[in-house]
Amino acid sequence: MLIKIAAKNALSENDVTDESVYMDRRSLLTRMGFLGAGALLSTPSQAGIFDLFGGEEPEEVALAKLQYQAAAADPQTLTPENKVISHNNFYEFGTKKTQPQQMARGFVTDPWQLTVNGMVNKPLTLDYQQLHKRLPLQERIYRLRCVEAWSMVIPWVGFPLADLIRQADPTSKAKYVAFKTLYDPEQMPGQSSRFMGGGIDYPYVEGLRIDEAMNPLAFLAVGLYGKALPGQNGAPIRLIVPWKYGFKSIKSIVAIELTDKQPPTTWNILAPDEYGFYANVNPAVDHPRWSQASERRITTGGLLADNRIATLPFNGYADEVAHLYKNMDLRKHF
Repeated sequence: MLIKIAAKNALSENDVTDESVYMDRRSLLTRMGFLGAGALLSTPSQAGIFDLFGGEEPEEVALAKLQYQAAAADPQTLTPENKVISHNNFYEFGTKKTQPQQMARGFVTDPWQLTVNGMVNKPLTLDYQQLHKRLPLQERIYRLRCVEAWSMVIPWVGFPLADLIRQADPTSKAKYVAFKTLYDPEQMPGQSSRFMGGGIDYPYVEGLRIDEAMNPLAFLAVGLYGKALPGQNGAPIRLIVPWKYGFKSIKSIVAIELTDKQPPTTWNILAPDEYGFYANVNPAVDHPRWSQASERRITTGGLLADNRIATLPFNGYADEVAHLYKNMDLRKHF
């Protein structure tokens, strides 16, 4: 079953890809019998649509699409796949942007175990196969804004975080959701070297308020560009919180815990004056060492190209999330 979901601010597919590519892609999907599927390809040769599913379409899989537009002045050109998988912040595999792709080769993600526990009535333990089959998969095209003032537009595959949390049946005491990355220094060399790993006390941890976690935009990704996540992008499962800076989108998650206390978060522990718990994209609040008023959009122009665009509050998703922070001082709660 294929489901296509429209949103009030959704873009059509030819708004985010070149028209010729869009038409070729639609032709390919039509021939395959999957007209309406949401797996965007940058060229028809990048088949791989069902790489996530072992070449077969599981029952009840939904490749749905929620596409968001920041403004007419911010065209949603997809960041090429080769840049998405080669320009990464994942200090477990090194602090240089190109190191994760190199160091994550051979990263073992199956077997894998993700636990959902804490203040829940139905704790869950999911293995690798269940990460891809327990919930219908969707594709969502989201902007990713790094705190370093660069950005991408990426087609992720996964499912809403809220859907998984509901299956665990949170108790009324649950106020926050805590996340933890795999700790495996043998596979993740940055975890065993303070120099290579950026001085972080591993494992990496993150957290959200429960109302943030239950917002429809919060997403758990298991793939990108219609393919399983590469190790450098957070395989086999990572968080996507598109209205927050990218360091909130924790990678290679092994534990989700619901709690009544605000959980510690890695970058807030490391530099609390620079990285707040909320980390909402806010062009009016600069990082202590650089402006956040604009960003360098990574496109086909190359990493050094002049693709500077204005940064929007909440990364352009204010209509969907600004109400979560009503009456909060966003300079204090940064």
